[in-house]
Amino acid sequence: MEPSLPPHLPAMIAKSISLHRSKVALAAVGGTSLTFEDFGCLVAAARDRLKAEGVNPGDHVGILSENRVQWGIAFFAIMTLGGVAVPILPDFTPGDIENILLHSGCSALFISAKLSQRFTPSRIAALRVVLPIEELTDHRNGTTWDESLLTPPPSVTSESLAAIVYTSGTTGFSKGVMLSHRNFIAEATGVTEMVEISQVDRLLSILPLAHTYECTLGMITPLHVGASVYYLDRPPSAGVLLPAMASVKPTVILSVPLIIEKIYKSKIQPQLANLGLRPIMKTPLLKTAVIRLIGRKLRRTFGGELRLFCIGGAPLAADVEQFLRAARFPYAIGYGLTETAPLAFGDAPRATKFRATGRALRNVEIRIDNPDPATGEGEILLKGPNVMMGYYNDPQRTAEVLSSDGWLRTGDSGVLDHDGYLYIKGRLKNMILGPSGKNIYPEEIESALNEFDLVIESLVLEEQNRLIARAHLNYEEVKRRFSLDNKPEHQVKEHIAAVLEEIRTKLNEKLAHFSRIHRIIDHPEPFEKTPTQKIKRHLYQPVPSALTGDRNKKSVS
Repeated sequence: MEPSLPPHLPAMIAKSISLHRSKVALAAVGGTSLTFEDFGCLVAAARDRLKAEGVNPGDHVGILSENRVQWGIAFFAIMTLGGVAVPILPDFTPGDIENILLHSGCSALFISAKLSQRFTPSRIAALRVVLPIEELTDHRNGTTWDESLLTPPPSVTSESLAAIVYTSGTTGFSKGVMLSHRNFIAEATGVTEMVEISQVDRLLSILPLAHTYECTLGMITPLHVGASVYYLDRPPSAGVLLPAMASVKPTVILSVPLIIEKIYKSKIQPQLANLGLRPIMKTPLLKTAVIRLIGRKLRRTFGGELRLFCIGGAPLAADVEQFLRAARFPYAIGYGLTETAPLAFGDAPRATKFRATGRALRNVEIRIDNPDPATGEGEILLKGPNVMMGYYNDPQRTAEVLSSDGWLRTGDSGVLDHDGYLYIKGRLKNMILGPSGKNIYPEEIESALNEFDLVIESLVLEEQNRLIARAHLNYEEVKRRFSLDNKPEHQVKEHIAAVLEEIRTKLNEKLAHFSRIHRIIDHPEPFEKTPTQKIKRHLYQPVPSALTGDRNKKSVS
């Protein structure tokens, strides 16, 4: 650990609490609001409650709750006790929750009232203590703030295990990623060197805290610099988000691509396609003025004071990024994994490059393994203070991705430019080997397909040695544009098939010959997704037949 950095998370947060005692730390939109001093005292009280219940340093403690101010209290109470936090995504099934609690060896659990109706903790015999998370703001124990309140046992160091975070990946198998105090601190300090975030900032939390993206960048980092975080009391639908943004006027939001892509498709793209604007859009200066005007309106939609809109978790559509750049919208794209706690690459809005995921955080090293001689493209390997300790109770999988000298195999293919910017090509496990030996990345084709205004989302797969796509359309717009209301169902289906064929023809004109789509299949329902809104690809993969084999697998040495 670098001498200038705190020795563990409690020390980092205790210092911040002393510096910002009277500021709002965590708040519910329109509800409970905690100052930093309140937060510190409540963390100490929750730690004492765990002790009184017989929870000891080193014990594993689960957190199963929706986003709320008490979530952060639970997390730091576990850290201050010297325990290990096990955040659990609320969207996991009861079976998944049970497996995680058993696999991680949790002896205690913080759980919300709502989730206790879905999952019965008594099914897990090893759970000696179950605490309602809502109660953590009820008792401050009459304490007054002092930094010594958050002193953990002497056994807690920068290298101690702080949390086991179970992935919400697209393969259907959750792994317990072990993250140390050092991992989290390296992230929080590295991010604040890359982007400007301070005690004047307000964050509106819209992603699950049990994911490292929101936990590290949306809670630990703001608390480290004295910023304020606001939580919604329900899922972030448009009807909930708009009044919340008007109330909080956030300066920083962490998001996934799907949110801004939906806004672009439903609100912005129709404006740009307006017939009355077509003559104006042919003149470059006027087109720029129109786009920047729309960009200013978009910022007002987010409360009017937004200056940092972080996008991560999945690739952003190219046409959406083009608009954000032209509109001077303050977006920043990052890249990382749960295994890197999570950010490894990113940049401030003023330094972004089109289609790049930014540059490496301080002290993060990158190596492109087995690069293609022509393109420089290969598997991304990372090393640094943010790289995980390994997978919990899984030495075999740990050895597959983490070398003895600390290099992490990400499973992603990418290329670096001369300025150190990283460009992601796609997941190696998704890569399809074309008939001519060319690498085909489904994500790149999906990005091009999603640019069509009638396509909301898509998935590209290999079936019987041919590329097919599944597309989920904007069916309301299809019916409106082609006057299909009140038409018989079979006519609607025939017209949708014709629309998909027209899209396929136009798409293939943009693609290299070896990556052209043989067929686009209508997918009437939205694809099932992870909590960070990545499509669960494994649910839609065709089963390889004995004749076709499994030709889309390619090993990387």
